[in-house]
Amino acid sequence: MKCQNCGSTNFYKLKDDYIKCKQCTKKYSLKKLEKDRLIKTAFCENKTALELSKEMEVNYRTIKDRYDEYRYNIAKFLEDEYNNTIKDYNEYEEYYYFNQRQKNKKIKSLYEAINIMGFYSNGKVYTLLMPKLINRKESNNENFEQYLNWHKIHSKESYKTNLYRFWQFLEENIKRYKGIKEEHFFYYLKECEFRFNYSKDEQIQILLTHIKI
Repeated sequence: MKCQNCGSTNFYKLKDDYIKCKQCTKKYSLKKLEKDRLIKTAFCENKTALELSKEMEVNYRTIKDRYDEYRYNIAKFLEDEYNNTIKDYNEYEEYYYFNQRQKNKKIKSLYEAINIMGFYSNGKVYTLLMPKLINRKESNNENFEQYLNWHKIHSKESYKTNLYRFWQFLEENIKRYKGIKEEHFFYYLKECEFRFNYSKDEQIQILLTHIKI
């Protein structure tokens, strides 16, 4: 492990399952480090906070808060990764996400959907949340919606693209959470992006290396 304070990898072993950094003398509890590793591993194994709280016999809110911190830091990590890569866009596509309540409606309006722009570059998917479509109650709104639906459905060979695979992956993974508030959707979107782009072992390594909480 690396010291979270100075980055050193040299430690003294102390009594009572503690270690101390030789460089900055920061102390760590080995029990706490192991607990953190187990929670991060479980997150990467796609266990829900409720499942893990029961398995570890830990308060649900404790696990849920930790998971939320991971999602927040994952979003920052992905943003840094995106900004530090050379852009080589092979695919880009807009996607309209509907929650389950909206999907159950006989007639769905794109004005209610969450608007996502997806890019595929350098073997990875990147996503941006776009502003919602504004319903100005103009006479041509219905035609405009029909055009957007047509454009999405008839995108050239869209069902063969990596972005299509990601949209399917997103839909399947979001179902597990039994409803997400729209103001929190961004972080769950980024979680799906993270899981899609990296293997489980890579995810664990990123969380252990880049996320201190």
